[in-house]
Amino acid sequence: MGANHDEAPILEALARYGDADELGFTPPGHKQARGADPRAREVLGDAVFYGDVLASGGLDDRLTRGGVLARAENLMADAVRADHTFFSTCGSSLSVKAAMLAVTCPGHRLLVGRDAHKSVVAGLILSGVEPVWVEPQWDTARHLAHPPSAAAYEKAFTEHPDADGALVTSPTPYGAAADLTGIADVCHRRGRPLIVDEAWGAHLPFHDDLPSWAMDAGADICVTSIHKMGSGLEQGSVFHLQGDLIDPAELASRADLLGTTSPNVLLYAGIDAWRRQMVQHGHELMGRALKLAAHTREAIEAINGFHVNDAEDFCGPGLAADFDPLPVVMDIGELGTSGYRAADWLRAHHHIDAHLFDHRRVSAQLTHADDEQTTARLLTALRDLAGHATELRDARQVAVPSPADLRMDQARLPQDAYFAHHAKVPTAEAVGRIAAEMITPYPPGIPVVLPGERLTEPVLNYLVTGVEAGMYLPDAADGQLKTVRVVEED
Repeated sequence: MGANHDEAPILEALARYGDADELGFTPPGHKQARGADPRAREVLGDAVFYGDVLASGGLDDRLTRGGVLARAENLMADAVRADHTFFSTCGSSLSVKAAMLAVTCPGHRLLVGRDAHKSVVAGLILSGVEPVWVEPQWDTARHLAHPPSAAAYEKAFTEHPDADGALVTSPTPYGAAADLTGIADVCHRRGRPLIVDEAWGAHLPFHDDLPSWAMDAGADICVTSIHKMGSGLEQGSVFHLQGDLIDPAELASRADLLGTTSPNVLLYAGIDAWRRQMVQHGHELMGRALKLAAHTREAIEAINGFHVNDAEDFCGPGLAADFDPLPVVMDIGELGTSGYRAADWLRAHHHIDAHLFDHRRVSAQLTHADDEQTTARLLTALRDLAGHATELRDARQVAVPSPADLRMDQARLPQDAYFAHHAKVPTAEAVGRIAAEMITPYPPGIPVVLPGERLTEPVLNYLVTGVEAGMYLPDAADGQLKTVRVVEED
């Protein structure tokens, strides 16, 4: 008998909990909103507190005999053609670490694209795994990295045949997608698993005009953020598994090791609801979103000073293999200002929050939730921005290094450098020293500096000029980068 996707086991269990008038002498301490600050209830609404119940001993009984979460996970796996699915309430930052630890272990090697998210680097630090960095495909004209090629992973495996597996990020936050089928083939010819950090790809399984998603391309584990391109709540993530290279019990154990023992049922409910919504209406919703994105892109392209990056810009030999048009990435170099200044101006003058921004780009992420009304407001704001460009042309310049200058020598393992005795030194004196911290422009959250890398003048100059221009470095010990944390010298 096929799966019944009209069901939403978690949402239905929450409804039953409320109808039964359950009285809990358990956490959470607000006790169905009764103890919550009335001012919080006024802002958040009582529904948030009513849905905030224990996963076991609340949503389900103490032995989880109702199988509420298990049934929801099985339905999700069926919806996206995976063998197993696991829900996470700690975001894809946890999910990708669990995936890494299911594939490799301390002291072993893992092939990792150097455009990986900081959560992947955090996984390397915590685990003691040695990364074998695989270089992205660099668009030198646009100063932008696309996912590494299958040939790059082939070369890395040839040089490091003992590597336990590979990890690739696809699509990137800019919408560039990897040749996942080719990379999976490289891995599987060696009997090694492929992890895909597909945090930005929750929508991909539901329309043929989108890039192929990881499970269809043959990946072994795929990590997806339901809150990014889906309808889930922030921190709602899933990771999918297929094939026989990884034991599902091992993957579940790694997730249990890292995850919370107090999962938020509201996040589970958002994931469950998204699965039902997309199975029932996903093709229609994504088709509408793609049409809206096409019209919006065309309208933005007509604004003086704007160029909307598309497949012709991002795909081709030496570039990305495929392209997702929903992240609308706008090159505003002709306006003579930076993405940082543009994003700040849009928020201050039109209450528009940009998705990504860098030294020359600003991005507006579209999803199935957008419509003609939201995009009309965006277009009005962008036209106004173009009209005020002369006021923004005093933006500080960012000294963006070449791809060769951006890459530094990995002198020590990330774990060793991160936990080593460290010192703060003035940034101007940090050249040649070994970094003891991550330094990550955010968004999109791809570290420029990793623990264990030997710092160079071009990279430090890039970050210093970036901060002066408006770059945000949330994980640096000194967010203004007057000092850098480095490994103490003997």
